Amino acid sequence: MEIRRTFDVLHQLQQKYNKPNCFGAKIDGTYQPISTDEVVRQVNEASLGLRALGIGKDDKVALISMNRPEWMIADFAIAQLGAVSVPMYPTITTEDYKFIFEDAGVKAVLVSDQKLLDKVTEAIKGLDIPRENVFTFDKLAGARHFSELLAMGEKGNPADLEPLMAAVEPDDLLTLIYTSGTTGKPKGVMLTHNNILSNCRNTQRFVPVTKNDIALSFLPLCHIFERMVTHLYLINGVSIYYAESMDTIADNLREVKPQIFTTVPRLLEKVYDKIVAKGHALEGVKKNMFFWALNLGLKYDNQQDHGFLYNTQLKLANKLIFNKWREALGGNLRCIVSGAGRCSRGWPACSGRPAFR
Repeated sequence: MEIRRTFDVLHQLQQKYNKPNCFGAKIDGTYQPISTDEVVRQVNEASLGLRALGIGKDDKVALISMNRPEWMIADFAIAQLGAVSVPMYPTITTEDYKFIFEDAGVKAVLVSDQKLLDKVTEAIKGLDIPRENVFTFDKLAGARHFSELLAMGEKGNPADLEPLMAAVEPDDLLTLIYTSGTTGKPKGVMLTHNNILSNCRNTQRFVPVTKNDIALSFLPLCHIFERMVTHLYLINGVSIYYAESMDTIADNLREVKPQIFTTVPRLLEKVYDKIVAKGHALEGVKKNMFFWALNLGLKYDNQQDHGFLYNTQLKLANKLIFNKWREALGGNLRCIVSGAGRCSRGWPACSGRPAFR
């Protein structure tokens, strides 16, 4: 199947890698998998539900939520209609929401929790966004839950979506991503289906993952970096599990045990600095062993063989020191994707040539 529009990624996934754990989310204290078939069903129902609201080609739908399966389900559902998603940071002000709603001409809003619903409720006052066109991912008193949107779509026929999807071209507008507004009012960046998919095609050869792998997602999906890599994961059949929050990443890494995740250089630098600080707190032989292993690791280059002596020392360092670091990251980690910024010059993690950065 040729992938020409972003939602083609999902339908190829169903045909090629139909999985019992397409997505994973923490529910009642444990991670629960969502199958590919279930994701596709919910995407189609959400598309039909939005259509029943009157959402059609080029109409704008706002997405305001931390990362969770519903975010991507809604994103695919909007795209299938030829409509345009307007993802927004949960942390911006009510005034910014109001400005973006009006500037983009938003007709419906999908929002996660009570705090954000309160901000959205205030922001839509005086705008042409009916209260009944606001749906929440959490079940909240007095709010229309996302399941209501799916129930509206359940009454429709998925076959009715086929001509709508067929009418979507690769260069059609997919999303409006607004800038922070630090240099004035936020400005909408217009991105097409092909803008995302061309990045996927150009980075495909660097991806060290398989259909059996799991990724942990915690960088904001409203930023194009995590959103693009999410499509890249799905193209390769990778399951995606979502962190509960930025504060629970360490716990979620140990629970999910992913092979890959994305991050930004500054977060990697903080992790590295924390590791080095723990090394400095050691004494005697333990401290010497720590920095012996650390310095050995800094010489590593995955593009060349350092020879028998170095490889033997590295095996020992792995057994004594590095394995403990890996366990803290889940124990199965094979790759960290760093992007959306540059590493500081001279920072150790940037001294080698990683497979995918």
